[in-house]
Amino acid sequence: MITVSSLNQNRSILFKLLSSNKKIVLILIFLGILVLTSLFAITCGNFNIEFSDIFSVIAANISPFTDIESVNRLHNTIIWKIRLPRIILAINVGIALSISGAVFQGCFKNPLVEPYILGISSGAAFGAALGILFPSFFLSVQALAFCFAFIAVAAAYFLAHTRGETPIIMLILAGIIIGSIFSAFVGIIKYLAQDSALREIVFWLMGGFYYANWDDVILISPIIFVSFSIIWLHSWKLNILSMGDDEAKALGVSPEKFKFLFIILATLSTAVAVSCVGIIAWVGLMMPHATRMVMGPDHRFLIPVSAIFGAIYLIICDTIARTLVNAEIPIGIITSILGAPYLFYLIRSRGASAFGG
Repeated sequence: MITVSSLNQNRSILFKLLSSNKKIVLILIFLGILVLTSLFAITCGNFNIEFSDIFSVIAANISPFTDIESVNRLHNTIIWKIRLPRIILAINVGIALSISGAVFQGCFKNPLVEPYILGISSGAAFGAALGILFPSFFLSVQALAFCFAFIAVAAAYFLAHTRGETPIIMLILAGIIIGSIFSAFVGIIKYLAQDSALREIVFWLMGGFYYANWDDVILISPIIFVSFSIIWLHSWKLNILSMGDDEAKALGVSPEKFKFLFIILATLSTAVAVSCVGIIAWVGLMMPHATRMVMGPDHRFLIPVSAIFGAIYLIICDTIARTLVNAEIPIGIITSILGAPYLFYLIRSRGASAFGG
């Protein structure tokens, strides 16, 4: 016998399935927009490129049946060696910063948290500045930036960890303390640096894809892909962690264990991205908020769409940075100019609802 309650239950399940299917369609649409944005970005620049040239150059480089000599050598250099690795690197960095922002906001239950909250940016800046100032005595700038980014987060976590637990407030405060210490170290290095080294440090701090190449893409893509995959696989646990530690324990999820896992993966993604391109602000703060406005707070959909939005946003910002004027503008300036008004608009138009209130 069919009861009213069973009908209501079946209707609820149907609505959830329809809602999920709608979100999957939206994800596919956003992926299509990402592909179109990438292709359009390749055509932008001082040297005009046609869409047909893009496909012929890519086919010549990846297909064993096409001879590389069959394509224009200049087109091959511009597309394959300059613009394509730069755009793929921007996609990777956008994914890394966006999913890290979503993870930190979910773990900390704070919508104003960003990937640099635990001192990653300050630690990476100190490592990079050290490598620039003393190139003969230390590792490469990229390796030092990565190492000190991890050291900063490890120090913050160790400082906040007490009695087998890591309270969120303590972790945020520890991150602020560690970040301030490394910022002071960066200030000392900038004070000691000569003009050429100081200029290079300042440009690194503002972020940019000036030296993007296939080596960087090959280095960071597997790390970011693996981190993204694990985070997405366990994204439903982020939904539980967002409810609070007591609720997570009641549902059988260890908050300490999974917070540590998520923070490590987010730190790994952010550190490897920052070590390659410098500090790019606002992406990890903005993109999760933009995604919540479209997809809602469910991290199963929030994580992949934040990654797509971050990739699209960084491609657009990088294209503006390299085409707006003759000299390239550091992308950190572009993201800050666009990011601050967006957050102001979000506060004024959506109020507390935009931040989960």
